[in-house]
Amino acid sequence: MPVLITLLRFFLTLPTLYLLEEGNRNLAGFLVMLAGLSDWLDGGMARRNNQVSRLGVLLDPLVDKVFVLAVLSFFLYMQEIELMPFVLLLIRELSVSFLRSLSVEKGYAMPASYLGKLKAFTEFLTLFALCFGFDFYNLLLWLSVALAYVSMWDYAVKYLSLER
Repeated sequence: MPVLITLLRFFLTLPTLYLLEEGNRNLAGFLVMLAGLSDWLDGGMARRNNQVSRLGVLLDPLVDKVFVLAVLSFFLYMQEIELMPFVLLLIRELSVSFLRSLSVEKGYAMPASYLGKLKAFTEFLTLFALCFGFDFYNLLLWLSVALAYVSMWDYAVKYLSLER
């Protein structure tokens, strides 16, 4: 069931983008909120019901990246966010995905850290604020960038500990 919830979040990406393109930001904001809640729910359900799977550990962060970066891409295209925070988040996501791939090669599926989860939560809050036009979205976006790089450092340290 947790993997199905993760897949639901993946399939919310296109309807969210469609609603944004059509100017229905309130409904798009609702789908962003649903996606954010599903991110919290799938992991919690997997841990609580002892259903943590290798597939889920790998799929969850990928789906988060797809959803968040796709929706941020819309706001970048509409020139509602600046290029720099978007590129910084993109570089971070690709770098952490690379580290995770390397760790899988070593037989270790690197699960999301507390900092990574906090970063994802802040990204979903940023998307929500953008959809509803809250003025503090830029602060949340830059907070997401800061948390992204702090959590990347944490993942790098974990990966380097695997090298020993």
